[in-house]
Amino acid sequence: MTATRPFQEIIERAQGLPPIRLAVVNAAQRVVLETLREATALGLVAPHLIGERRAISDVAAKTGWPIDSVSITEAGDEATAAALGVTLVREGRAGALMKGLVHTDALMHAVLDAHRGLRVPGRRVSHAFVCHVPSYPKLLIVTDAAINIAPDLSAKAQILQNAVELARMVGVAAPKVAVLSAVETVNPAIASTLDAAALTLMARRGQIAAGASVDGPLAFDNAVSRTAAGEKSIVSAVAGDADILLVPDLVSGNMLAKSLEYLAGAVAAGVVLGLSAPVVLTSRADPAAARLAALALAVLQHADGEAIGERTSDEEPTVHCLPQRESACCPLSRQVPELPPPIQAVERAPH
Repeated sequence: MTATRPFQEIIERAQGLPPIRLAVVNAAQRVVLETLREATALGLVAPHLIGERRAISDVAAKTGWPIDSVSITEAGDEATAAALGVTLVREGRAGALMKGLVHTDALMHAVLDAHRGLRVPGRRVSHAFVCHVPSYPKLLIVTDAAINIAPDLSAKAQILQNAVELARMVGVAAPKVAVLSAVETVNPAIASTLDAAALTLMARRGQIAAGASVDGPLAFDNAVSRTAAGEKSIVSAVAGDADILLVPDLVSGNMLAKSLEYLAGAVAAGVVLGLSAPVVLTSRADPAAARLAALALAVLQHADGEAIGERTSDEEPTVHCLPQRESACCPLSRQVPELPPPIQAVERAPH
């Protein structure tokens, strides 16, 4: 394993906790099984594989991982596999869900289903990348770069809250949140500066993110560089020392996350927040450090008692993106939906 030191610390913390039962949707993928083999050896997970049994066994044999004692649930297509994975979590037979060889939209369709999914009534679903950037002195969380397309002020407040909870979970007691825009001054012509100013005031009044420092608008350079902030005479506890970057919208956030990865050598572990159980969205392009860190974060989420919350090419990027309509990210009603009957599946129990 070649984890960066900050991610290694997260993995070591997760190793001190019981392994989670992990439902893996369409597990017949070499990088997925290699990751699971290592995560199992580290004591992070006890995998439950979903997909075509023969294909899974063939891929496992090529990786040199004997899976005779691993539970497998047969599923012939990705939609069925995704539904079975969600059902395993809903029924308590798995504590977390992991993406295998399945399109992200197919998996999230099952996860976000209003009646059979993992949504929590009244809570917004969002995404965060926990990034290790070699040139930055600590972990940096970027949100939301993958789910919410154009969040309004209310949505941003909920995305911010999810990210603050995630930061605390990884050991940041008093997270510093930079609400990003193109400039560091309020400009009525730039809506994101108005949202940033409102979020800053809401946090100072204790309406959101209690215990966190929130400041904005801040341009990206002012958020991560003390020198840049000093040159502009910005007096702020957050400027130049941010733990969380709250981006204006999905497009800017996705570009930022990919820029950090491809131009700054960042390693980004993506997690879905605001669901009833952890959901790990990995990509075949993810380095081992990112995949293992994402699983370690799932272990911490599970122990914390709550989850922080269409690709067709083999060249799937590490930083993936799943745009969702606002109505799909946050339930419109606080009514708890009636649980559906369990989906029946033929399983092979561990020996």
